[in-house]
Amino acid sequence: MLIHPWDAARDDAEWREWLSEHDFGQLIAGGAGRDLPVVTPAHFAFDGDRTVVTHLARPNPIWPLLEEHPRALLTVVDDYTYIRADWNTPADPEHGVPTSYYATVQLEGDVRLVDDPAAKAELLDRQLRHFEPDGARAEVSATEAPDRRLLPGIRGIEFTITGVRAKFKFGGNKGAEDRERIGARLAERGGRLDQAALGQLRRRG
Repeated sequence: MLIHPWDAARDDAEWREWLSEHDFGQLIAGGAGRDLPVVTPAHFAFDGDRTVVTHLARPNPIWPLLEEHPRALLTVVDDYTYIRADWNTPADPEHGVPTSYYATVQLEGDVRLVDDPAAKAELLDRQLRHFEPDGARAEVSATEAPDRRLLPGIRGIEFTITGVRAKFKFGGNKGAEDRERIGARLAERGGRLDQAALGQLRRRG
């Protein structure tokens, strides 16, 4: 991924805060003798430091690859929108160059597969505390019904972050006047993710 200096995360706190609020991505694993990797969408929980946990169904085709090579890439993209050519190049709108605004974090990591029932229950509880902090769902039990019957159908993943590539592409190469004009256009258009992109544009201004 190309990251220009003006699009790079300002520090680790920036990408960590963003990732803590964006908890759905794609887990990517490669393997020997394969033309293409396996890409699996998944919700996950990030501890704010260096560990991510998730789980997948036991029939998922990613498992043999992770067993062969317990390394993976987790990629998250959001706050994206299309910037029209005439917005981006107002001096010559008929020949302007459009662009995309987006935020993305790509995590490289070591993978530990979790199959022990008690360890899987604990991992699921970590995810539940993230997604359902009201505690309405009972703690997962490795020994009591119905969880004891359901747990064999999944495998857990503990992902330890070893490398990070983070990019916040929101007009960092533009002057204040251009950024303000583009922001006004985003606010006016009001598309599905225009407000999220506008928030990032203003935050990084």
